[in-house]
Amino acid sequence: MGERTAKVIPLSDGPVPKHAQLRAILLDLAENQLGPDAPVPSERDLMARFGVSRATVREAIGQLVSEGRLYRIHGKGTFVARERVTSQLHLASFTEDMKRRGLDPATLVRGVQLRTPDASAQAALGLGTAAQAWRVERLRLAGGTPMALEIGWLPEAMFPGLAGQDLSGSLYALLTSRYGVVIDRGEQSVWAETADRDLAVLLGVPAGAPVMVFRRTSTAGGQPVEHVTSWYRGDRYQVHMSLDRDHR
Repeated sequence: MGERTAKVIPLSDGPVPKHAQLRAILLDLAENQLGPDAPVPSERDLMARFGVSRATVREAIGQLVSEGRLYRIHGKGTFVARERVTSQLHLASFTEDMKRRGLDPATLVRGVQLRTPDASAQAALGLGTAAQAWRVERLRLAGGTPMALEIGWLPEAMFPGLAGQDLSGSLYALLTSRYGVVIDRGEQSVWAETADRDLAVLLGVPAGAPVMVFRRTSTAGGQPVEHVTSWYRGDRYQVHMSLDRDHR
């Protein structure tokens, strides 16, 4: 007996556009039947199953991709995206932030070197051209999944022997317990980039995938103590901000 052909379920010609009907079907499939990173049916299968055009299928899938519900891998197909971690902007370490969201944080220390910082870090930390600083590169994970690459600079004069410390946990907690430095303020800028090949490999995303870049200078009692740039996966991380109207 030949393979049974899937029953066609034609979409209605009512007031709701067919691409919107198909989007709702695919969203229900992603949320309630398929797991993260599971493939969704191909365009051809969806066209045959629901009696719609390729343009309708692409519109429905494109909307879900733009919303971060699905993601595409060229040559392989479309897959269910993992739920994004939402962070409200505040001054906290990555470790504290992930624990607050019920995720298990982990850190892979990729290198700690005593070097002359670049001009940007020198200016942010108020260092002279001859001053040395620790360059700390760490890969941050949440629930076993790479979340961000972080490269930070910290003045050597303030943190002697930092390379010999355990940097796989909360850096802020270490600075407080080992050096008596309590970070209490930070200035941060955020922008978007695309991942180059090296960054994509580290974060487990395709080259060219969107990333959110955070650059922060943190202070303790008005003294700059840390200048750090972090590249976060755009498909796993989003930021929530509460805005008040300025009545001036």
